[in-house]
Amino acid sequence: MCFLSLAGIFIVFHAFTAMDDLIAQSKVGDSLPLVLAKFYGPYLLLLFDMTGTIITLMAFLFTAGWLRRTGELTATLSAGVSHGRILRPMIIASLAIISVQLANREWVIPRFRDSLTMKAKNLSGDIEQAVMPTYDQSSGILIEGDKLRTLGRVISRPNFRLYSEYAGFGDVLLAREAIWWDPEAMAEWRTEMGPTEPTGSDTASPQSTSTPATPSGIDGKRSSWTDLASRAGMPDVTGYLLQGVRRPEQPNSVPSAGLSSREDLVIFTPADQPWLGPTECFVVTSIHPNMLQTQDTATKLASVMELAGRVRNPAVHSSMALRTTTHERIVRAPLDFALILLVLPMVVNRRGRKLFVLIGSAVGLIIAFFALKTIASALGGSTTMVTPGIAAWIPLLIIGPLAYSRYRHVQTV
Repeated sequence: MCFLSLAGIFIVFHAFTAMDDLIAQSKVGDSLPLVLAKFYGPYLLLLFDMTGTIITLMAFLFTAGWLRRTGELTATLSAGVSHGRILRPMIIASLAIISVQLANREWVIPRFRDSLTMKAKNLSGDIEQAVMPTYDQSSGILIEGDKLRTLGRVISRPNFRLYSEYAGFGDVLLAREAIWWDPEAMAEWRTEMGPTEPTGSDTASPQSTSTPATPSGIDGKRSSWTDLASRAGMPDVTGYLLQGVRRPEQPNSVPSAGLSSREDLVIFTPADQPWLGPTECFVVTSIHPNMLQTQDTATKLASVMELAGRVRNPAVHSSMALRTTTHERIVRAPLDFALILLVLPMVVNRRGRKLFVLIGSAVGLIIAFFALKTIASALGGSTTMVTPGIAAWIPLLIIGPLAYSRYRHVQTV
């Protein structure tokens, strides 16, 4: 009920500024209720992730405080029932809500990450944002571009700077657009969308002899990574398909190249790869388009598995802040539950504190809790005093034993 009240306030106040755009969207597509659901649904999921623990804590205090105010808690205690037995259902319910919050954060929110970056007027389209230059350490290529379309996973006017020696390519690759290719993600998408009719094998080695497919993104259509679903001969490695290549001027006359330190090829060209068009080339890299986003949603809304994959990715430098964030996401669920247990001394008290006094004390405890998390995060992300892992675990190492001791004490009070 607390969450629904907060969500209603958020929707009402936000709708005042975005209603014109939402109504405009309903006139060209879905009905207004469906447009509202598509726009505010992901935001409510994010709001639940941000406030779930605090609202659960407040509901816990309100419930226990109301039992005390009505005298039911005193009557139950006089019957020989301990505080631990009375509060156990509330603790179990809190654990269930935190578990739902964890599932929402790890499996649901990442699917709506692109939607959470949209404005109301862009609800039916693919928004564009600036590209954050990212260096691929394994291949020596700096990936840049004009604009990034996150839904389509396409870089407009890519500018791939070559800091390693690739014979015949010079120091830069220029093209009209670069489309992300991930064979595993494409296989999952095909499974969800049903069988397709590819023009050849679904995946093939870079030396495949399939007939080149017609380049996508022509006739004024906006390209997307799904346009490659029916294309034959695509390799079984991740990378970007560059279309409309301008440098080198004749890519079909430059043989594919790699690095002396790597056995596999890095840049594929139509000179020896028949599955490529005459003005195309393919660059092998593990730099996902999400890593190119200038907005911080790519990190904040990513799952723990995705964050851990970035840290383990040898092609990308992982900052201390990213490593700290990864560990913080791992310990967040047990830390949230420890915060719930930490309020037990406020509920179990002999001084008969009033309900709003309990709420005020809880607010002070929450402020101290987040202050500790902020200090630990700053130590791990911007200093060398402690490692990122230790910094992220410091709050749990401090609060965890205190919460457990209070939980054990309340069993017999």
